Amino acid sequence: MPKKSNYSASNIQVLEDLEAVRKRPAMYIGSTDKTGLHHIFTEILDNSVDEAIAGFCDHIWVTLNKDGSCTVQDNGRGIPIEIHAQTKVSALETVMTNLHAGAKFDGGAYKVSGGLHGIGMKCTNALSEWVKTTVYKDGGEYRQEYKRGAPQAPVRKVGSTKKTGTRHTFKPDSQIFTETNWSFKEILKKCRQHAYLTAGLWFTLKDKRVEKGEKSKIYQLYFEDGIKSYVQFLNIDEKPVGKTPFYMNKSEKDIWVEVAIQYTDSMDENVTCYTNNIINPEGGTHLAGFRTALTSTLNLFAQGNEMLKGIQGTLNGDDVREGLTAVVSIKVTEPQFEGQTKIKLNNPEVKGVVSKLLRDEFLTYLKENPNVAKNIIGKAVLANKAKAAAKAARDAVIRKSALESSALPGKLADCISNDPAECELYIVEGDSAGGSAKQGRDRHTQAVLPLRGKIINTHKYRIDRVLGNNEFNNITTALGVGIGDTLDISKLRYHKVIIMSDADVDGLHITTLVLTLLFRFFRPLIEQGYIYVAQPPLFKVEIGKKRYYFINEREKDSFIIKEKKSGKNPIVNRFKGLGEMDPEQLWDTTMSPEDRVLKQVLIEDGQDAERTFEMLMGNEVPPRKRFIQRYANKAILDI
Repeated sequence: MPKKSNYSASNIQVLEDLEAVRKRPAMYIGSTDKTGLHHIFTEILDNSVDEAIAGFCDHIWVTLNKDGSCTVQDNGRGIPIEIHAQTKVSALETVMTNLHAGAKFDGGAYKVSGGLHGIGMKCTNALSEWVKTTVYKDGGEYRQEYKRGAPQAPVRKVGSTKKTGTRHTFKPDSQIFTETNWSFKEILKKCRQHAYLTAGLWFTLKDKRVEKGEKSKIYQLYFEDGIKSYVQFLNIDEKPVGKTPFYMNKSEKDIWVEVAIQYTDSMDENVTCYTNNIINPEGGTHLAGFRTALTSTLNLFAQGNEMLKGIQGTLNGDDVREGLTAVVSIKVTEPQFEGQTKIKLNNPEVKGVVSKLLRDEFLTYLKENPNVAKNIIGKAVLANKAKAAAKAARDAVIRKSALESSALPGKLADCISNDPAECELYIVEGDSAGGSAKQGRDRHTQAVLPLRGKIINTHKYRIDRVLGNNEFNNITTALGVGIGDTLDISKLRYHKVIIMSDADVDGLHITTLVLTLLFRFFRPLIEQGYIYVAQPPLFKVEIGKKRYYFINEREKDSFIIKEKKSGKNPIVNRFKGLGEMDPEQLWDTTMSPEDRVLKQVLIEDGQDAERTFEMLMGNEVPPRKRFIQRYANKAILDI
């Protein structure tokens, strides 16, 4: 039993000022990895964007400095610097150091804004090694510096100026973050989103982290057409239905609704939602209202024009969202979010307003663009028929499995353990490699499923066609989670699903095909971290009786040069594939938990991932050709 201890008032700890943020940073910014790192940038950027939304700012400058710090500057009104009546220090120091202090509670300074809790800017201050804030206001230039959230001196006037606005320069604290290196790509993406969402707002981005003698990277972002341009950007590598997107911008009951829609010949749905320019990855009531209006409007138009022949009932949400690209951006005075990171909007009144406004505007658009309407509804009807065919095929597979003595694929060599947490499934390229893997594995925890050649490219076909592929059905059955409407991740039979293919170009292609299948039909498995890619060696180097394995030519060459300098005579053998390894070699190099190297597959950005799969595996050749031409000189060829 644990020892008894006193529990009294002395055990209650009160965290002063920003200590709470530094003590539990993940509570405020989600994590302390690179995602959290870029979140503290977003908190500062959002404040400048709020000035733009309010109509007081039209230019934002973002600079990544050589010392690892980041500068965000705007030409807005500037944070007030006079003494605050309640805190008895300057308003600037108050908003930089006092939790829940800000100008966005009473709606006076900001009609709508992304900041709600008065926490964001304080988080950045608390989690930075240092912050230097400069305010340009009322003809004066004022400055205050902070170290790990603590002001180093009162606000002081350092000069006169005609400029207005605020500039923050902050360096993330390596005591807090596991990663402190800014990603220019991530910064650019966040600024681009804001530039699209706030038409007429200008961004200047500069990356000074270049080699001596090289010029800084500079990007300028400005979009007159706002989210209409955003949708066109998202569809840049797609074949759109109609020349220009549908666009609306209406308001009702202090809720401003802006929507842009364009369909493509893709089978994927790409809908992004924002509230007061803040992205909501899990949607919310605005997404629910959007989906309701889209489905009801297309059905209303289709029924009125007798366009639903050949299907039972009406189109459902999945049918009408196939090939849909849309941006839903709302502005609301009192948004209710799920968590500080604002992943989901919860305002119940938003759903009805979005649904009503979109339904009226979109129905008018369909009537004025009958050819576009015909193509959209035709695509939805085809999706409905394909889904019906897929259900019939899936039911046939289920009936067949029920009649057989074992529902598991015949090629699957299953493991003994029934505990998914310790079980691993190796999806292996080829029967030969599969045979070696079956012999070399740990039978208690490792299962092996060999694939016959290259599986179907599941990105190009609807599910009814995919369900006719034996390799796809074998993988689906082995995983045990079901598919489509029946998918239940809690039934996953293996908590490590490992793709194992040859370390050459063909092997990488097979890995890509399997990842495409998993991304399209079993995406939750990737999102929850169950998918891995094995890293088999390409070379074996023998020195006497010792063997060394290397996954690429660079590592192999470096080792050989070093060994030859010491007078040894390495003998190099290149593996033609996994099937060339005997079971012992395969275990030692690729399957042993103690010695193997696995790459975990995760999704950092769903939109980027979808665009990448479409570019690599889709029907359109030009985007793939451009990608190959751009990166050909960086490719490591298998010669």
